[in-house]
Amino acid sequence: MVRVFPLAPLERIARKAGAERVSASAVEVIREAVLDEAEKIAIDAVAVSRHAGRVTVKAKDIKIVCR
Repeated sequence: MVRVFPLAPLERIARKAGAERVSASAVEVIREAVLDEAEKIAIDAVAVSRHAGRVTVKAKDIKIVCR
């Protein structure tokens, strides 16, 4: 899977969390962690939608997975 995701929003999140400075390598690790977690959520949401007899993943599927 190609890991294309902008770094600037993640750096802003780290700064809002209180970091004065954030290294480029730290932002890269945050990106990998966010994308890995998003992939796990997506896989589980697909399973939930299939269990419900749908092929479309809906917001409620994501909410169920994130509980």
